[in-house]
Amino acid sequence: MYIKPEYSIKIILLWTRRYIYFFFLLSIVPVILYDFMGLKWLYLPWLPIGLIGTSLAFITGFKNNASYERLWEARKIYGGIVNASRLLATMVNDFITNEFVKIERTDDDFFKIKKIIIMRHIAWLTSLRYALRTKKPWETTVVRKSDKEQMEMIKVKEQEHTLQEELDGYLNEEEKEFVLNMSNKQTACLNLQSKYFKELKLEGLIDSFRHMEFKNIIGELFTLQGKVERIKNFPYPRQFATLNLFFIWIFMILLPFGLMHEFHEIGLSLAKDENTDSINHLIAENFVWMTIPISMIISWVFILMERVGDVSENPFEGTRNDVPITTISRAIEIDIREMIGDDIKNIPNPQPNNGDTEM
Repeated sequence: MYIKPEYSIKIILLWTRRYIYFFFLLSIVPVILYDFMGLKWLYLPWLPIGLIGTSLAFITGFKNNASYERLWEARKIYGGIVNASRLLATMVNDFITNEFVKIERTDDDFFKIKKIIIMRHIAWLTSLRYALRTKKPWETTVVRKSDKEQMEMIKVKEQEHTLQEELDGYLNEEEKEFVLNMSNKQTACLNLQSKYFKELKLEGLIDSFRHMEFKNIIGELFTLQGKVERIKNFPYPRQFATLNLFFIWIFMILLPFGLMHEFHEIGLSLAKDENTDSINHLIAENFVWMTIPISMIISWVFILMERVGDVSENPFEGTRNDVPITTISRAIEIDIREMIGDDIKNIPNPQPNNGDTEM
């Protein structure tokens, strides 16, 4: 969803405020020991620390690229679901006719048949998004306090209503009971759909070729379902994520020890300048304290990139920057119900423009 830049900055600062407080403590303690306590030996050469930082930049970039690939793949898969859903509605409109039947059906009969298929498809979309919203142990909104706080500021529909409530009106009571009793409810919805296509063939409403085409679209939906389930159920490899975070913390701890001596030397060279006035001379003598803000900024950049990679790994949690599967599913429902000529009064309104969340 779109967030105004100024609001986005506020969200980021609020999201990472605990890290900022810790970075302040992490940088001020070495400076106090170095400057106030006179422990001038308490520093590390900058070169090895700089090499560590350069290596971490590459590693973090690799992780973020991999995380973004998971996010972008999830969005492409849902784009495929949009296309397959529209194709299904087109096939429902064009393939189910009186051409092969012994007893002709009325337009009202055909509309009822079409609506049963479309509503079952929406039930599949609904069951799929509820499965994707299920919390996994490795997801950040489960384990990180800052992410939990952010989730409290937004509303995720799948957390506000149960699947049983959402399926009302899309399946009859017998079908709903069948679906809810299955472990994989989205598969159960496609199973119902497949059986219904078989019934239509036996009744002569579709021929063998059209029945095969309907089977193909069911197969395509199973393929797309399997792809999003793979992303949901298989996390980014923990060895890469854990080691990267461990190395970043080592770098951030060592960072102020490498910066102190560098800023102290700069301050001494400025203080030697005869043209320096008293105020600038005082600043030069205490230039080592610049270690604190610079160390905080560098550490914040590294931890922010690490956290961005973390939240991008799991694109279905319902955070602000995840794939808006609720909004996409509602848009699909509106499209395909309009395509079969459903009453506009019975079609629900679109989700809010800001995605799956409401500020």
